[in-house]
Amino acid sequence: MHKLGRGHRDKVQQFMTITGASEKLALQALKASDWHLEGAFDFFYGQQSHIKSYTNTTHLEELYKRYKDPYTDMILADGITLLCNDLQVDPQDIVMLVVSWHMKASTMCEYSKEEFFTGLQALGIDSLEKFRERIPFMRSELKDEQKFREIYNFAFGWAKEKGQKSLALDTAIGMWQLLFAEKQWPLVDHWCQFLQARHNKAISRDTWSQLLEFARVS
Repeated sequence: MHKLGRGHRDKVQQFMTITGASEKLALQALKASDWHLEGAFDFFYGQQSHIKSYTNTTHLEELYKRYKDPYTDMILADGITLLCNDLQVDPQDIVMLVVSWHMKASTMCEYSKEEFFTGLQALGIDSLEKFRERIPFMRSELKDEQKFREIYNFAFGWAKEKGQKSLALDTAIGMWQLLFAEKQWPLVDHWCQFLQARHNKAISRDTWSQLLEFARVS
């Protein structure tokens, strides 16, 4: 990187900080976009989302067995806690929501075998080492506005109780604080305090969706 001019070096550093990409990938994306950061992000996310890495199903099966509940063919809360320990990620870390989004998980704190396999295959993961390597990429996806919107909308169905149409207020507040800490919406605490004092009812999907639009323009 010492051969680059200062402006280019700064862009490489900025790109690496935001995406978690290696220097090699940062250079590749920036050169492909003629050193425009926005174009480089588009290039990088496009490349990442089209990864067709070969995944070894035997290795995936071994991973699944490590986390599977002993009494049912699913990964439940204890298995997810073990997975987080192995990944050296806090179970409350927002990146675990991104993992669940990739798996298209229907419910918080559980993965079916199909969800686990499909999600990891799409990410090109068949080992813990590869899983750890993909964490910075998944974290960087939250900075992509379109992906953040998809993850935000996914979170409503994922976090609500099975069979319920609405999201319990306490759960909604917890999810908003998690999501908007990432998006840095300054009014999130005021909004949550207002709901606890005045609303005190479950949150509908409409309210959930509309808040993102409100946060975007306020």
